[in-house]
Amino acid sequence: MKRSGWRWPSPALVVACLALFVALGGTVLAATKINGRAIKVKSLPGNRLEVGSLPGNRVVPGSLTGGQVDASTLAQVPEAAHATTADEARHAKTAIAADHAADATTINGRGVGCAEGRREFAGACWDLVASASAVSPQEAATSCAARGGELPSPLAFQIFAKQPGIEIGIPGEWTVEVSAPNEAGYGVVTLTHDGIFSTRFAAEPRRFRCVTPLLH
Repeated sequence: MKRSGWRWPSPALVVACLALFVALGGTVLAATKINGRAIKVKSLPGNRLEVGSLPGNRVVPGSLTGGQVDASTLAQVPEAAHATTADEARHAKTAIAADHAADATTINGRGVGCAEGRREFAGACWDLVASASAVSPQEAATSCAARGGELPSPLAFQIFAKQPGIEIGIPGEWTVEVSAPNEAGYGVVTLTHDGIFSTRFAAEPRRFRCVTPLLH
């Protein structure tokens, strides 16, 4: 009897075909069934994910770096908005304060500058002319204190006396400097008409002028 040309496939060929079928079927299944929920945590690096393929609640905290985040998609942090507003307010307040300081004529209700009959010198207001009458140094100091000032220091007075239009009264004017105090009394330094220092006792009256603050 004549045999047919059909031959059964060998066992090796059957196994190979079956393996190919399983491999192709698995690929199709993976392409259609795998999504973000099916991915095991830490099993897939971030750079292998497509945009929008993994929801935010599936990302483990600390697993993404700054280079993997599109900063343009992030909204402003609320605290940053408050900080910006606070910084702008601080600059605005400083600018307003500077403008007011430049235009200020009073500070705490007191006038700024020297009143008529006084000249600004060394950060204070000096009387342009000496007192009309000669008095003791104690009386002179009391009069200046009542105006919120004091008698001038000797060296500053000597420099002020060289300002234009300033003349020292004859025979001299009291300063704030006490000289050679002892049990018998003390002397007070005066500035003479020719700009020389001289010590006089309280019993020898002299004229005086006061030095007061710029605020009046």
